[in-house]
Amino acid sequence: MVEPSLRNKTVSGIGWSAADAILGQGVTFLVGIVLARLLSPTEYGLIGIISIFIVVLNGIVDSGFSNAIIRKQDTNDEDYNTMFFTNLLFSVVLYIGLYFLAPVIATFFEREQLIALTRAMGLILIINALSITQVTILTKKVDFKTKTKASLTSAIISGIVGIILAYLGLGVWSLVAQQLTKQLLYTLCLWVLNKWIPTCTFSKQSFKYMWGFGWKLLLSGLLNNIWNQLYQVVVGKFYSPATLGQYSRSKEYANILSSNFTMIIQRVSYPVLSALQDDKERMIYGYRKIIKITMFVTAISMIFMGAVAEPLIYCLIGPQWHEAATYLPLICISMSLYPLHAINLNMLQVQGRSDIFLILEIIKKIIAIGPICLGIFVNIKCMLVGSIITGLLSFFLNSYYTGKKLHYTSWMQLRDIAPSYIVALCMAISVYFIKLLPLSFFIILPIQIVVGIGVGIIICKIGRISEYNDLRQIVVDKISDYKKHK
Repeated sequence: MVEPSLRNKTVSGIGWSAADAILGQGVTFLVGIVLARLLSPTEYGLIGIISIFIVVLNGIVDSGFSNAIIRKQDTNDEDYNTMFFTNLLFSVVLYIGLYFLAPVIATFFEREQLIALTRAMGLILIINALSITQVTILTKKVDFKTKTKASLTSAIISGIVGIILAYLGLGVWSLVAQQLTKQLLYTLCLWVLNKWIPTCTFSKQSFKYMWGFGWKLLLSGLLNNIWNQLYQVVVGKFYSPATLGQYSRSKEYANILSSNFTMIIQRVSYPVLSALQDDKERMIYGYRKIIKITMFVTAISMIFMGAVAEPLIYCLIGPQWHEAATYLPLICISMSLYPLHAINLNMLQVQGRSDIFLILEIIKKIIAIGPICLGIFVNIKCMLVGSIITGLLSFFLNSYYTGKKLHYTSWMQLRDIAPSYIVALCMAISVYFIKLLPLSFFIILPIQIVVGIGVGIIICKIGRISEYNDLRQIVVDKISDYKKHK
């Protein structure tokens, strides 16, 4: 059984990590609502094109070093210095390459303005490289309180900057300014709050260890990022920037819940489970508990969001984003499984099996060619349906090896998460048809939310869903602790 101290450390980490995502991303979400009403889908589409390259190159900058450092038991200052200077060097080289490739990108997507936009947005690579080591140190210590302060500060100030510039008519450049300001302020806050300063030391031995562990994760992450961004490439190349803007916006809303919640769990569970890698029984117990609770929250939130997609989009950003509302339900279904993929892959890293991690990514990317072809030759909705099918296949691949190693098979995992999906489907069905009522969406959406929550709570109580009780107890304990310390 997990020791109380470990449980408290994990719960505290998840609490602050959740606060980081909810507050930081919450501010970004609210800012996005304002900006979506001031800007057009085409302008969002242009940023979506540039983001394809920023996401892929940021993965190369890290090179898997952060995961290697978190997993290492006897980390020292030489490790951090080596990581810092390697990340910085990679970022500078990649930015120079991106700078000169900007005209090629603009020609491929047939948008001349992408040259200047790409060169400006590319600076995020260097700014991000300056923050990676700071983030890694805080993650290893499970100190997400400091990260929360940094992300909240940067989100608020950058949001104000973006809104002012958009209101003044700067169009797509207001989004560029927002992104650059956000990353710059986040990095500055981390340096001020964490107080780690690099020294001019570089260890070949440390680099050899990090590269030996990280290069497979680098290739895996590179494959994953490239394939994920290929969906953006397909929409941006074979459709229009406006359609890409609609697609990107729907994906962004799904990411708010799925990817952010997964990130919360990943960055807390990885260091915690890494500390337990020599105690298999405790590690398996924690692994299983994390899957059940994570999927309970994710399945319910994602399926419910898909059910209320149309009123949600209309109320938040207006009818001009109607196309995004048609994509969102399919994206939500696909991304509801995302945390399960991530946690299973996390366990491979905890066990040091980055080789299997890489092999799995190669196999899954071959499978992912199918949906991409559907997007090119048929339409976007068929591409999204195909991604749901490949997601299910990927789950069985990801869980096969961890199941074999830890005796927690794919079918055992499905049995553990089945109650969560049953609750999610009941909630979705109970609210979906409410949108057909002859009422304003501004009235329908609150009704859907109230009905959905009510149905969910009733089913959880009648079915005695353990994950609901666990989460409820965690909330009660945190409130009790808060009152004691007040």
